[in-house]
Amino acid sequence: MRLDTASIASLAEQLEAAELGAQAITKITDAYPDLDWDDAYAIQAGIRQRKESRGQRVIGYKAGLTSRAKMQQMGVSTPVFGLLFDYMKVPAGDSVDTGALIHPKVEAEVAFVLKRALRGPGCHIGSVLAATDFVMPAVEVIDSRYQNFRFDLQSVIADNTSASRFVAGGRRISELAGLDLRTLGIVLEKNGEIVALAAGAAVLGHPAAAVAMLANHLSLRGEELPAGSFIMTGGITEAIPVTAGDAINVRFQELGNLSIRFI
Repeated sequence: MRLDTASIASLAEQLEAAELGAQAITKITDAYPDLDWDDAYAIQAGIRQRKESRGQRVIGYKAGLTSRAKMQQMGVSTPVFGLLFDYMKVPAGDSVDTGALIHPKVEAEVAFVLKRALRGPGCHIGSVLAATDFVMPAVEVIDSRYQNFRFDLQSVIADNTSASRFVAGGRRISELAGLDLRTLGIVLEKNGEIVALAAGAAVLGHPAAAVAMLANHLSLRGEELPAGSFIMTGGITEAIPVTAGDAINVRFQELGNLSIRFI
């Protein structure tokens, strides 16, 4: 780590204020160009501490940069990870107030819920599938706090990987032997028009790979994914910008539909 405790606390306050006030800021590495990944995750932990001090709870985890092509483009070999808080959950079919967001985008994802704890190192896809209680469809609303949605890896980690809102619902499938998540098809519609098509393999070849990498990441910090963990594995589709008045519907092969409106 390169930053001192006071700087980490100040940046956590700055980023959370940008989120809560829906005000975009310049990416933090403009002022702190030497900020490293440990610093970035420490800032994210500072945001968590601020929220938990007000009674908000972590209810899940999320992965970002889970596309192989995107990782190669950014020159990294592992995704980035963030936290989902209770106030971020939106019921399926409900609406999201765009006035509380800066420049929201949506992406379709597969979510996992664990029946037993997962701990790295050495966690792999087979470990994840054996520990999974069920999978279900999800839609994430990402909203970077940085101007023009421009950031580098350290900045986006510190910003809790653009976590903002999410919807989960549809069918819960526990019997994974008959479900090939690699070929699972996704159709994302915006205002009745198809705007994105993809399959589960877009996420690291298999969405469970993102869960395995998360477990291995947490093990470096002496943590594990506890039983009951809810994990969003990263965008299968590209991120689609949304504004007030838009309606999003996502059809997941075998897993049902999810819809969300923006007001």
